[in-house]
Amino acid sequence: MGSVNRRDLGLLVLRVGTGAVLAAHGSQKLAGWFGGGGIEGTTAAMEAMGFHPPKHSAIAAGLGEAGGGVLLALGLATPAAGAAAAGAMAGAVAVHAPAGFFAQGGGYEYPAFLGFTAAAIGLTGPGRYSVDHATRHAFNQPWMVALAFVGSAAAAVAVVGKRAKGQVAEPEEF
Repeated sequence: MGSVNRRDLGLLVLRVGTGAVLAAHGSQKLAGWFGGGGIEGTTAAMEAMGFHPPKHSAIAAGLGEAGGGVLLALGLATPAAGAAAAGAMAGAVAVHAPAGFFAQGGGYEYPAFLGFTAAAIGLTGPGRYSVDHATRHAFNQPWMVALAFVGSAAAAVAVVGKRAKGQVAEPEEF
């Protein structure tokens, strides 16, 4: 029986903490838990923020956050979990970017931090105290890292780009 590895213990704490925050945030969107708007409220918010189709955007954001968060906390399919959460946070960063960096002014500081943390965990791996480790990394293969992050980046660019095109002001008719 080996001694406790500080690196693996640190990854466990980081995974569970980040995953729990993301899962709670996503469950607000999906189920209305913790004072969230649920699918209906999130759909309305997505429409107001310029995401189309708004219901699909609400579901995708909620699943990226809640699903990615639960998987990160468990250390299961860690590359996909980190990439999904980071992709969802990229959409949140795009929404908050016009307000600047700092969160107290409505900026993107907080979603950027969550996104970078999720991405770092997805790239680093879950550590020894994880479901991935217990399953001999069946869902944590090196090729999965590249596939997950390329797929998530492509999806984030497409969604944020589509929103940006919709944000362009239409000329007024006289």
